[in-house]
Amino acid sequence: MCRNIKTLFNFDPPATDDEVRAASLQFVRKLSGFQKPSQANREAFDLAVDEVATAAQALLAALTTTSAPRNREVEAAKARARAAKRFGAAAS
Repeated sequence: MCRNIKTLFNFDPPATDDEVRAASLQFVRKLSGFQKPSQANREAFDLAVDEVATAAQALLAALTTTSAPRNREVEAAKARARAAKRFGAAAS
């Protein structure tokens, strides 16, 4: 599951709240082992996602760099090229 968490720092445009929350959800899923928690665990699960998202937002706001922001489309194209090389081109 965690391999689906993408780098969110130093992109133009910056990561959205939805992207941070999605990464936080994936992280809590991995830690808990739950794809979807039971009703008994739902409140604790949701609280953990909220707290991780808050911590992630604070981290992203506090980080600094001297490098230029990365372009999302360029990085996505690089990822697709790596996947094609690793797994072969998808059938059209």
